[in-house]
Parts: sequence; C-alpha cells; structure tokens
Amino acid sequence: MTFYDRLVRETAPERDRFLSIPLIREALASGGPRSLYLAFLAEAYHHVKHTFPLLALAASRTTDARYQGALLEYMEEERGHESWILADIRALGGNAEAVRDGRPGPACRVMVAFAYHAIEHTSPYAMLGSVHVLEGMSVLLADRLANVLRRQFGGSEGEGFSYLVSHGSLDLEHVAFFRTLVNDLHDPLAQDTVIDHAKMFYRLYGDIFRELGARGELSHAA
Repeated sequence: MTFYDRLVRETAPERDRFLSIPLIREALASGGPRSLYLAFLAEAYHHVKHTFPLLALAASRTTDARYQGALLEYMEEERGHESWILADIRALGGNAEAVRDGRPGPACRVMVAFAYHAIEHTSPYAMLGSVHVLEGMSVLLADRLANVLRRQFGGSEGEGFSYLVSHGSLDLEHVAFFRTLVNDLHDPLAQDTVIDHAKMFYRLYGDIFRELGARGELSHAA
C-alpha cells in the first residue's frame, strides 16, 4: 500500500462526515439560493487568499529540498486565485469590494489560524494535510456543484463559476502531483503529521459549510 492509499483509507471517516453535511448534500442535489452561493464565495475568498502565504511559510520552514521545490512550484500555480473569486462575485451581482475588505466567519478564521499554527509549531508537512482536503474536495465537488447552480441560475455558459470550474479541472492535475509527492514521503513522523492534519482539516473545512447552512436556516426562519 502506498502512503497516498493509506492517507485516503485512514481519513475515510472524516471524509464521509464532511460529505454528509446537509448543506453539501442539498447543494449537490438541488442547488441553493444565489445569496448562499455568494456567501460561500466570500468564505472561499478569505481562505484562498492565504494559500500562497501558507505555502511560502511551509517552504521557509522545511529543510527537505525536494518538498521545498514542490511547494515553490505549487505557489506559482496558486498565485492570485482569490481574484477569480472576486470576479465571480461581481458577475453574480455581489459586492466584491465589501468581501475583499470584510472579515470571514468564525469557522474560516479558525481554519486559517490553525493552518498557520500547524506549519509554524508542528511541522511544515502539515500543509500537505490541508492540500489533501481542499483540493480533493474541489475535484470531487466543484464541477458537479457548478453544473447544478448554472442550471438553476440560468445559462450553461453563465459567468460566476470560474473559481469552481477551474478548481474542478485544475485540481485533477494537482491531486496527481500531490499523490506523487506524498508517495515519496517515507519519514513515519511526517506521514503521521499529514494524516493527523488532514483529519483536522476535514473537520475545520466542514465547519465552514455547517456555519453557512446555519445562516441559511436563520434567514429562512426570519
């Protein structure tokens, strides 16, 4: 069994719990209101804008030249992706400037803070745990969700989905790159770090969707 296979196997319960979040199941089945999609994009902006700095921090903390080189390559791929999200928000009639200048919800703040803390105080390999979750879920969910919402909002070629569509297809390449990278990671302590932090990220990333779902319930109740 490769380390990637072990990672997938040992994080399966956390992944299943993530995929069972009501908001995710409902959105994939029947979409949701535009306001909720805009709220999702706002939270995405506030964690995606930290991807480049987090990769840079991990690269600065590792003495593993191969890992550092992979992080630097990945940084170039991820540079500026938060601007795609702002463009999608504008295309759907949202206030991109307010999102850019605003603050994320509590769950997003906790996830981002944990990522910085884990890289700085646990191990630079903790970054791989977050990559496994965020990109793996993009591949699994992004294209499907974009198709559902496009049909709901009207027009198969409508604007507002560049972030979802690009990450659904682009992250296929990233996941293949990630698989090769982690399969060459032979240090047991580093492997355990990646698994532990992937489990944490399934929970923390899931909390963003639980929070969004709770907001939606409150708005319907009002």
